[in-house]
Amino acid sequence: MAAAYTTIDVVADRRLRGLVTITLNRPRKLNAIDYVMHGELQRACAALNDDANARVVIIAGAGRAFSSGNDLKPRRRPRASSDLERRRRVEDGNRTSAAIEALPQVTIAAINGLSVGGAVVLAACVDIRLAAASAWFSIPEIDLELPLTWNALPRLMRELGPARTKELVMTGRRFTAAEAHAWGFVNHVYPDGRLIEEARALAATLLAKDPLTLATTKAATRALAQLMVPEQATYSDPELLLLADAMARRRRQGEG
Repeated sequence: MAAAYTTIDVVADRRLRGLVTITLNRPRKLNAIDYVMHGELQRACAALNDDANARVVIIAGAGRAFSSGNDLKPRRRPRASSDLERRRRVEDGNRTSAAIEALPQVTIAAINGLSVGGAVVLAACVDIRLAAASAWFSIPEIDLELPLTWNALPRLMRELGPARTKELVMTGRRFTAAEAHAWGFVNHVYPDGRLIEEARALAATLLAKDPLTLATTKAATRALAQLMVPEQATYSDPELLLLADAMARRRRQGEG
């Protein structure tokens, strides 16, 4: 876990052996997820997959937000060399969410401040979600004229149920930590100043369990979740994003 990152911090805990904390660390951008952060999260997850000493992973956000979701004004990136390269790029969110969901460790999201769009999807990929009392969530993609991708719909259907998912995705309305808790999306809500302390306390409880039993239980729960609502249902996510991009460019040309 000694790799250098620029948009995330990955820290192996010195006091709780077996705990690793990943902090989304672009606070000036409300931890918006750009292509650099996608790559770094995927690399961090690959390293954790090979780390037999890591048993619990906390994912948190630096500053006043968990994450504002997909960065709609990302730093400049070299132009794609082909249509297949463009298709690969728009799969970044799918790959990142899949990498987090596939982690063998028990994962905990410590959600502070706002959690918007893709950030809600990433939270849906972890095992246990804790939220600060002031945290709030929204899924505004329809209002932004964007399809909801990153394999989001299967995960949200699984965690929130069909009716609630349809309401929140179609209206884009904000919902509070208390509502998320009442609906079962968030396991616990804590006062803002206690969120990380409570996440670490939960990690300590998990680390006290038998390592192999905990690991096999995590693997079983992930397999069962996939049976409930398989993510393959949204195999066409990249094509939807490419189509949305093409339509947006046509609208801009028409306005010009």
